Amino acid sequence: MLRADHARTQRRNLRQEIARLVEVAVFGTLSETYRTCGRPGCHCQQGGPKHGPHLNVSYRGENGKTTGYYVPKGAEEATRDGVAAWQRLQRCMRELAELNKERNLRSAREAKSR
Repeated sequence: MLRADHARTQRRNLRQEIARLVEVAVFGTLSETYRTCGRPGCHCQQGGPKHGPHLNVSYRGENGKTTGYYVPKGAEEATRDGVAAWQRLQRCMRELAELNKERNLRSAREAKSR
């Protein structure tokens, strides 16, 4: 019974963490790009450092096609946090699914032994 109580506590903690994460989660993968501009004579045109980094988010769209968007400077921190939250959310959901599976199997074994 101690194991079942521990699993119940883990499930409750995971549900609380999931509820927190869904408020900030952003789906996608981050990438940074460096680009040249179109101004003649700019240092980026003369072999100097390119402009950037420019943050982008890419993700697989509804029809399976990869798409994405540029993240403005003012939204970079929140977007980085959101993508990290999405990754943590996925891990929490997998943990919760495993606990649910174990609970279902335990219930089936207990019902069979009665």
